[in-house]
Order: sequence, then structure tokens, then C-alpha cells
Amino acid sequence: MLEFTNRVILITGASGGLGSAVTKAFLDAGATVAGVFRSGAPSVIHELFLPIHADLTAPAEAASAVDRARSQAGRLDALIHLVGGFAGGQTVAATDDATWQRMLDMNLNSAFYAMRAALPALLAAGRGRIVAVGSKTAIEPVATLSAYGVSKAGLVALVRTLALELKGTGITANAVLPSVIDTPANRAADPGADFSKWVAPESIAKLILWLASDAAADVNGAIIPIYGVG
Repeated sequence: MLEFTNRVILITGASGGLGSAVTKAFLDAGATVAGVFRSGAPSVIHELFLPIHADLTAPAEAASAVDRARSQAGRLDALIHLVGGFAGGQTVAATDDATWQRMLDMNLNSAFYAMRAALPALLAAGRGRIVAVGSKTAIEPVATLSAYGVSKAGLVALVRTLALELKGTGITANAVLPSVIDTPANRAADPGADFSKWVAPESIAKLILWLASDAAADVNGAIIPIYGVG
């Protein structure tokens, strides 16, 4: 089993369907988890879980979330960025400005703000991990999903660029690209789908856990598909 005792992991989007599974995986491995969520109450109650409210689409709130995690836990060892959103069903010609901007804010800008805020702490420590969750659509575009696909493609470019900039620092940056994740929200949105072909959140959590571990020190700039059996 991978060991994360005395490690502090900042997880954004910690209260979602995927976030809950990833948070549990790190807590089970002994990590202290600073879980960032936008609203409501945290779905996790654990002595090593530190809940932080923040809207990561705002630069100042992203910086504040990282500062609070460091001040409460005393250090920062990894950023796991799970924040994201989905909108689609319109052609490029029919996509409105609000949808386009919302997808960029949720899927790309939030990642940039969180990563930029976390980097000083990781660089000062001389080691660390950054893992982002993208989407299959980032590398395989789908008609009527322009805003979503472009925002996720931008996230891939961000991670790859960051990986190049972090060479030799002891910090790695990688991304995982799921297809449809088997969460309650996705089941409700597509009740007629074959859920057995979707990706289990626990499978993604295991991959992220490994990427954040010492065992993955030589993996940097990887864009890893995890598409399930569908």
C-alpha cells in the first residue's frame, strides 16, 4: 500500500462524486487532506480532513485556499485538482458567451489559479506533485462540446507546459483523462446508459494516488487515459 503519512495533500473539488473517492483514498493512505469545495458542507468527516471553502475561479480565493491549507497543516506536498464542470449540446455557432466563459473558468482558469498559488510552497520544499483531472474530450473532440473540449484541451496544455518548467525541481505535473465517470450526477443525467462501461471513481483515485506517490517520481508531463471498458 502507498504510504502518505505526514504528507499534506490539497484536493480541489473534494466534495464531488470523484472528489469524495479521491479524498477517501488519500485519507486511507494516511495523508492529511485539505479539501477545497465551493459551497455546502463537506461530505467527509475525519480527523485528518481540513475543509476549506473557496471559489477557485477567483484568483484571490485560490491563493487564500492554498495559504489556509499551509497555515493549518504546516506544509504542502501535492495539489490534486479535480474542479471542473460540463456544458454542451450546442454547435460552435450556437454556443453563447456565458457558456464559453463558464467552461473556461471552471475547467481551465481554476486550474491555473490553483497551480500558480501552490507552486511557491512546492518549490520551496524542493519536491511535490501536481495532478489534474481532464477529459477524453481534451484529445478527442466531440461535436457540440466546443467550450468543454477547448477548456479541457487547454488544461492538458497547461499541465504539459508546467511539467517542462518543473524539470529538475523535484516536482512533477501530470494529468489523467477519464471518459464518463460513474457518479450519481452522471447517472441522473443519462439514466439509460450502461453504467458498467463507465469509469469508477475509485479506479481514478488509485491512479491519482500512485501519481502523487514517491513511486511516480520519474513520471512528468504524462497525459494518461482512463476510459473504462466502454
